[in-house]
Amino acid sequence: MSLQTKASRIRLLLFDVDGVLTTGEVVMHADGSESKGFHIRDGAAIVWAQRAGLTVGLLSARSSGATAHRAAQLAVRIVEQGVKSKLKAYEQIIRDARVDDADVAYMGDDLLDLQVLARVGLSAAPADAAPEVRERVDWVSTVGGGRGAVRELVELVLRAQQRWDDVLRQHLPQA
Repeated sequence: MSLQTKASRIRLLLFDVDGVLTTGEVVMHADGSESKGFHIRDGAAIVWAQRAGLTVGLLSARSSGATAHRAAQLAVRIVEQGVKSKLKAYEQIIRDARVDDADVAYMGDDLLDLQVLARVGLSAAPADAAPEVRERVDWVSTVGGGRGAVRELVELVLRAQQRWDDVLRQHLPQA
């Protein structure tokens, strides 16, 4: 099945967090708190995807207040953090969302993501993902995690679904 066909079926976009929505760096502060950076274009793309009718979710093995805060800012309702098994959490997410594997795109960057990547209809990775991940996915972004990789995947899906022009029109000056 072509990449275009796979992307046209997507109803749920799932993303790993560290290494996908971020560069993978976690800054630990002296008080034990942490911080991480999120690319603004990835956030905009998540908002556009939701406005276009797609569901967006985050799936992370690590728990982080920064992730919960960013998800709330973007109105992302599916946020699974601190999961022991990404595959089990994924299976629960698709049951709750009432979608099939073929309806899901997932972007992951490391070995913990391989089981989910093998299940979904469209598997993706940032350019700087582990080699074992990049060689097993349907599509690899041209940029690294935390540098707009999520934006590229969202755009690919919206273009395949003939929704990108609507997003673009919302941002062009009115004639």
